[in-house]
Amino acid sequence: MTSRLVVIPTRRAHSNHAEVARSIGIDIIAGRYAEGGRLPGDAELTAMFGVSRPVLRESVKTLVAKGLLTTKARVGTVVRERGAWNMFDADVLAWHLDAGIDRRFLNDLAEIRLAVEPRAAALAAVRRSEADIAELNRSMERMRREASDSVGFADGDLALHLAVANASGNLFMRSIGNVIEAALRASFLLSAPIETQDRETVLLWHQRIVDAIASGDAEAATAAMTEVIHNGLRRHEDVSPSSGAAPAVSAVVEPGEQS
Repeated sequence: MTSRLVVIPTRRAHSNHAEVARSIGIDIIAGRYAEGGRLPGDAELTAMFGVSRPVLRESVKTLVAKGLLTTKARVGTVVRERGAWNMFDADVLAWHLDAGIDRRFLNDLAEIRLAVEPRAAALAAVRRSEADIAELNRSMERMRREASDSVGFADGDLALHLAVANASGNLFMRSIGNVIEAALRASFLLSAPIETQDRETVLLWHQRIVDAIASGDAEAATAAMTEVIHNGLRRHEDVSPSSGAAPAVSAVVEPGEQS
């Protein structure tokens, strides 16, 4: 695939070892360290980052746990094949956005969402509690009162989707939250629904998700969730990486900071 990349930066990490892990992780994902290749030695890396060996080792442990690296006796630290990476990990997803995403990555995110979220919505329609409905309504209210290109609108959107996953009562569906977050952040920064018609469409279909779950209509909930995901893809087609257009990044949504 030859489409251009769009970079969607996240905020820097809060500790030395986390920042080193982030920097190496982005370099791996961007292909600056090739799959199957070795990282530079400890001496070179500690000098490069200006950190101690214990900090470097902690960073490597983090990347090993996320599936990006493996350590081998008498070989060193080796980059693992892409298929071994934990793509559901919040950091790994965020680092992909930092490294630069293309249309394939956006489509992959949409496909996994389509495989899970419509079913989660159907289950939520059957299993939801009054507390779940209240949370869905709160999220919907926040989307309505916030500007379409604001962090608050994105927070409300994310909160609604996570509330649906939570209301499904399925622990595995709840764990897809990192994927939902990455997809929504990419979509929001590429093409927030600023135009009046886009905003109304987004609000209409999200409200239909809430209404269907509240009324116990699993079929309608499935259809509404499917339409929301497809609409998000359609909305940023004209500014997606393959078009060569760059997003106007007015805000950075950091993983784990949404309310």
